[in-house]
Amino acid sequence: MIDVTVENFETEVIAASMEVPVLVDFWAPWCGPCKSLGPILEKLETEYAGRFKLVKIDSDQEQQIAAMFGIRSIPTCVLLMKGQPVDGFMGAQPEGQVRAFLDKHVPSADELLAEAEEEAAQEALEDGDTDTALEKLQHAVATDPANDDARFDYVKLLLQLGRVDDAKVAFAPVIAKATGSRRLGALKVWMDAIDAVDAAPDDAAAEAEFAAKIAASKRDFDARFARARRLIARQRWTDAMDELLEILMRDKAWNDEAARKTYVAVLEIIEPPRAKVAEGQIPPEDPVVATYRRRLSSVVLS
Repeated sequence: MIDVTVENFETEVIAASMEVPVLVDFWAPWCGPCKSLGPILEKLETEYAGRFKLVKIDSDQEQQIAAMFGIRSIPTCVLLMKGQPVDGFMGAQPEGQVRAFLDKHVPSADELLAEAEEEAAQEALEDGDTDTALEKLQHAVATDPANDDARFDYVKLLLQLGRVDDAKVAFAPVIAKATGSRRLGALKVWMDAIDAVDAAPDDAAAEAEFAAKIAASKRDFDARFARARRLIARQRWTDAMDELLEILMRDKAWNDEAARKTYVAVLEIIEPPRAKVAEGQIPPEDPVVATYRRRLSSVVLS
């Protein structure tokens, strides 16, 4: 619990809320209900172990801050996330109600653990340690099964390592969500491409057949699309997008925009994890992804 004044408000409240929810308790020494609510808030801050931050503001001493929040009576509690007030309550609430209020907004312990595992996995990948990364991501998914970002990274890494059966098992719980999620849908595109190639694994023979068909007709979109899917299965991402662009340049709407949708899926797959940057800044885009996004835009908008 931290006492906040005008001098440290920006650091202890606004900046801190970018990283963790901050609960601001407006109180005063003479306020009886404040004295009953305060210990409850302090107990919960300890119990929640870093899942939210509690700060106290003496509304008599810090009238400028109280006016900024429109405080009319005390105690009043305001929860800030990402620099903005998102909810609050007035009066001395019992512990059960305060706990229910926090649980609506504060990440669970499992969510925080899964997030930490994701970050550790990305650090391991940057160091080239795929075994540790896979272990961390598997733990993140097991800890927080609803974390689709962790599951995306886990399934993606399994596919990159050629562990297709394991990837399908990990993907099964969210397969129904693939049609409504661009990221999960991209994984489905990749796995479907692998299944199609496994049915005809001879790359040399397939490539010769595609080349002959495309040489005979540059508008043989079925051959081009099948070739692009084979390239996706082999993780030859830019070659696959080049082939899909050949379709898009000739017929953007072919087969219910299959080429565009598949191209977008590839972009989603190859997009590297975004590094953390200062709040308000835009992270730099991967140059390959940026180039192929521009190429897609130029073709689709032409």
